[in-house]
Parts: sequence; C-alpha cells; structure tokens
Amino acid sequence: MKMIQDFNFKGKKAIVRVDFNVPLDKKTFTVTDDTRIRGALLTINKILNDGGCLILMSHLGRPEGRMEKYSLKPVLPVLEKLLGKKVLFADDCLGESAVKMSAALKPGEILLLENVRFYPEEEGKPILPETVTDEEKKAAKAEMKIRQKEMAKKLAGYAEIYVNDAFGTAHRAHATTAVMADYFDTEKRMFGFLINSELAAMDKVLKDPQRPFTAIMGGAKVSDKIMLIENLLNRVDNLIIGGGMTYTFIKAMGGKIGKSLCEEDKLDLALNLIEKAKEKKVKLYLPVDSLNADKFDNEANTKVTAANAVEDGWLGLDIAEKTIKEFSSVIENSKTILWNGPMGVFEMEKFSKGTTAIAKAIAAATSKGAYSLIGGGDSVAAINKNGLADKVSYVSTGGGAMLEYMEGKKLPGITAIRGE
Repeated sequence: MKMIQDFNFKGKKAIVRVDFNVPLDKKTFTVTDDTRIRGALLTINKILNDGGCLILMSHLGRPEGRMEKYSLKPVLPVLEKLLGKKVLFADDCLGESAVKMSAALKPGEILLLENVRFYPEEEGKPILPETVTDEEKKAAKAEMKIRQKEMAKKLAGYAEIYVNDAFGTAHRAHATTAVMADYFDTEKRMFGFLINSELAAMDKVLKDPQRPFTAIMGGAKVSDKIMLIENLLNRVDNLIIGGGMTYTFIKAMGGKIGKSLCEEDKLDLALNLIEKAKEKKVKLYLPVDSLNADKFDNEANTKVTAANAVEDGWLGLDIAEKTIKEFSSVIENSKTILWNGPMGVFEMEKFSKGTTAIAKAIAAATSKGAYSLIGGGDSVAAINKNGLADKVSYVSTGGGAMLEYMEGKKLPGITAIRGE
C-alpha cells in the first residue's frame, strides 16, 4: 500500500475524498465549526506543495436529491481562508461543470465538487415506492449497485490518483469512500494523513497499549456499545461505565433506579458482561453515587443518592462526587486511556459536571505520560468545551467509524485501499 508521505504528486491530478460534513448556522448557512475542514489541510497542502492539483469530494448532511440547504458552497470561504488561496467550485459533482473544470485543472489549483449525496448512487440505496414486492426490491438494489459503480467510475476518470482522507465515512460502502478505489491501481490509491493518523491512534490503543489500560464507556444504551465492550474486555485492565447505560447494569444487579433510563430487554446482557469482566480479570467500575432529577430538565430539582438507590419518580442524570473521585483516581493512574461517551446528560449544564471531570482527569493523566484516545460526539465536545484538545493524545474525527474499527469490524473505506 502506498503511503502519502512517500508519494510525489508533482504534475499529478488527485481526487480526494474528504469529510466536510460540517455544522452550519440554520439562518445564515455559515460554517459554525471548521474542525473537519482543518483536518484535511495536511493532505491538501502536501499535494499542492508537491506541485500537483486536486479535486475534493465530500457529502454534507442527508439530502434527498438536490437540496440547496445541503450545498457545499458555505465551505468555500472557510477553505479559501485556511489555505490562503482561491478554490474553484463545480456546482454538480457529475455534471458538465465538474467534467470540464477537472480536465482544465493546472498544478497548484484546487477544485471542490458539489455534495456527492445529491445523487442516491453515492450511498447506493434505491428510492422505493411504499408498496413494493420483494422481487422488485431485489431488482432495484441490483440496478442501484450498477449505477453506483458507474458513478464511481465517472468520478475516478477525473484524476490519476485517488486519496481517501474521510475517516468519518470510512465505515460506509459508498461510491466515493469505497467503490472508487477499484478504478485505481494499488500504486495510485492511498490514505490521506488524517486517516493514517486515525488508524495509528486506534492501533496503538488496540494492539500496543501500555498498562494499566482503562476504557471509559458512557452514553445512553448498552446495546449501542455491546460489541465494543466485548472486544475491549479482551484487552483492558479497567472498564469504567457511566451515562444512561449505568442504570441497566444497576437494575440487573437488583438496584433501585427510579425513572432512570433502562433497557429492560438488556438486563441479562448486562449481567453477562459483568461475569465476563470477572472471568477476564477486568476491574469493572460502576457509579457509586448519582445526581438525580425530578424531571428531564436543566431547571429540575436535584438530589444525590447512592447509584443503586434512586427514589421512585426520580431519574439519574449524572455521576456525583464519590464516583467522580473514584473514576478520576483510576484514570490518573492509567497509562493508556480510551474514552467514548458522556457520564451524564452533558448538553444540560446542571448535569455536565461528571463528563467535564472525566475530561480533566484524562488530560491530567496525559500530562503524566499516558496515551489518551477520545472518540464520540459528546466526549469530543467535552474535550473541546474545556479547551483540552491539545492536552490529550488524540481526538478522533469519526464517531461511528471509530466505534466499528474498535469493535473489530472491517471498514469498507479502509479495506478498499488496503485491498483486503
């Protein structure tokens, strides 16, 4: 597999899949967070500095056909400011403008194509009527697969080199993230710097962790994290559980959880995970106390109880002081740390203290030499909100992709380049 740092793009035209799926202001349609755009700069600048030119492809949102509110036009001024140069724009990724502008690109020039998801072929999902037979569905899927390949082939024809640097969509078998690689020789397809750094960070944690290795799993549901937790139980020394999923474990163990979130059909699963942790000699940490509210509201009345003694009519929305102290101590004495998911309802200020405390504990451990990997929207938001992004080892740009990779799954966007 070709490495981008070893490739010379002089006189070459590259087509690069980036992840510019950025948040936009609902009124002004301006970019409100340019993190993902900045994440692509190393790859873009490498190609330009070598004396090559490049075509950028991305999606934005989940449009149903061509929808102006999902246009990539708002990305242009941000990208131009970050690069300090003009960026050309094709108003249709498969249209005449894209074909002509791609063909006319000169060394040092950069072209951004309009949202690739304006075409259903990108995702490869046929648009079906409400009433459809199984046979019709099968035929529609087969036809869409052909059209998806045709889209990938046309886009591949714009350039000599294919670079995938969109880690956030690497778990999707889409035209621009996976299928396109088939139209380039092994020596002419590669990952960008962002994907390479993501893979290096995850492999460091999964394959070569320093001990003790602590994984912190938060979020609402056990069912969302089951495969990840099971994979980690073979690797970690400590597993910390927080967030809404806490109460499924506590109820499974016979505790009182009031109105707290609970997956009733996952109680046996929670007990099974507790047993597996014991078998594998993994120290499992669950909250010992809980910040409870009388309603799901930032203005709710609150009280702290033992985590397994939440009163009727109340619901646990964050970890409390004893748990923060215990979890922080475990984290600060760890050498490798993986964090995915909040400790409470982080979006409400009153219930964000636990998540913020975990973020600070991870930063403190990192300052003492630990390697820390952060992934998942709320975990990343907590790191950024507290200005700690440069105080941890790595902040992943891909929530779903990171989860699936850490679960041990093969990601289509990765295997397509590697040729696995």
